[in-house]
Amino acid sequence: MDLKDLNLLLSTDSYPGRGIVIGRSEDGKRAAIAYFIMGRSENSRNRVFMAQGGGIRTQAFDESKLTDPSLIIYSPVRTYENKTIVTNGDQTDTIYDGFEKGRSFADSLCLREFEPDGPNYTPRISGLIEIYNDNFRYSMSILKSDNGNPESCLRYFFYYENPLPGEGRFLHTYERDGNPLPSFEGEPKRVEIKGDLDEFTESIWDSLDADNKVSLFTRFIDLENGKFESKIVNKNTDGRVYAK
Repeated sequence: MDLKDLNLLLSTDSYPGRGIVIGRSEDGKRAAIAYFIMGRSENSRNRVFMAQGGGIRTQAFDESKLTDPSLIIYSPVRTYENKTIVTNGDQTDTIYDGFEKGRSFADSLCLREFEPDGPNYTPRISGLIEIYNDNFRYSMSILKSDNGNPESCLRYFFYYENPLPGEGRFLHTYERDGNPLPSFEGEPKRVEIKGDLDEFTESIWDSLDADNKVSLFTRFIDLENGKFESKIVNKNTDGRVYAK
């Protein structure tokens, strides 16, 4: 698989939907994560990311405009021991609760399927980073309908050991804009991870479609000590960057 320019992929796709990037920093010393959300409806665009514990939660920017919170209010990022979970829905909690009960990442996601938002049937995308012995591995998953048929759920899992410096994988919900929106196809795209956390954050945010982007979360995790630094960018707060 060719190594793609992440910023070029984003800038040439007006609506990839929600996206997860996981990989290793250029210097090889950190695990890298990015998660972004986009929106076409007023309800989807009326959101911000807020820090919560070791992760984040989505929140309505204007509570008076919130209509249906069921698929837009959730915790995209949570941490459990040496693990960081990142997803595009409340399956974050399913994975977290599964770890507490001794289930694996895949076993937990086999309890879930795509979102019930026909005719799009938005895929549930998930990622997991596990830090160990100054190194890490990561997993990604997509649960989607069978070519738009809600009678069948397809579950795909991808596992990456000892990721290479400056490389990652990019998984997003929609193949492109459309009506209905077509689900992502194939395996996660192999992409470049460039720069420090500030550069990584800025380049992704600037590459997302200006009309449709809503929020972005990024994190670098130090592989020696597990400490992390995160950034949050929300369009509804004028694109200011918040560090935590």
